[in-house]
Amino acid sequence: MWLFLIFVGVPILEIALFVKVGGAIGLGPTLLIVILTAIIGTALMRRQGMAALARLQQQLEQGGDPVGPIAHGALILVAGMLLLTPGFFTDTMGLLLLIPAVRDRVIAWGGKRITVQTVSFGQTRRSAPHRPAPPAGNDTIDVDYEVIDEDAPRGSSGWTKHPK
Repeated sequence: MWLFLIFVGVPILEIALFVKVGGAIGLGPTLLIVILTAIIGTALMRRQGMAALARLQQQLEQGGDPVGPIAHGALILVAGMLLLTPGFFTDTMGLLLLIPAVRDRVIAWGGKRITVQTVSFGQTRRSAPHRPAPPAGNDTIDVDYEVIDEDAPRGSSGWTKHPK
């Protein structure tokens, strides 16, 4: 239902705002404002995106948690997309997302609503039996192996046999 409201409600809101603003200041200034916000927003997005990338690299070099810089970078990308979308509402939302304090609030709000779960598929590996390390100076490596006949089919389908 939320997606329906977004994809129907936002365009209707944008059209209404275009009509109101265009009626108040005229067509030329309205189009100029839309074009200028796209240009200015793109420049701001590029600058803040580079800063977010630098923070991410710094966190990774220090061995820190990269989640914050990644979340900020993602919201800067969303802000850029909103600024490139023609309209006053989307421009306002995009400009708001370029403010670091607003991004912090959005991240905190989203963090309360996200649940992380892990799912694994397939067989779990059994750990090999522990073998003591060889004495120092011994270059022998003890391995277990099985020889597989390359010409033998590997399954019942016949599709897995190697060509000759």
